[in-house]
Amino acid sequence: MMVNQMNQQQLLQWLDMVSFAVVDVTEYLDTHPQDEEALKYFDHYQELRKTALKAYAEKYGPLTVDMVDAGCSTFSWADMPLPWEGGNC
Repeated sequence: MMVNQMNQQQLLQWLDMVSFAVVDVTEYLDTHPQDEEALKYFDHYQELRKTALKAYAEKYGPLTVDMVDAGCSTFSWADMPLPWEGGNC
């Protein structure tokens, strides 16, 4: 399923999975920085994560401050509902 077709819960679950893969391979690369296969794995999952974060931000608002639209005339990050108010998480 493409990230554009996922609902909010599915997209969050997908983000959890690809983010875990990125963190896991990053820890491996800390001790094996020359492993070309691991570097390809990292690049692949890092790209999937970026795509999913962008899709989530477009549909539901940014999950991280670095996904806030830089071209905004106002800083709407602070106007979004907090997670305990039914916000992004």
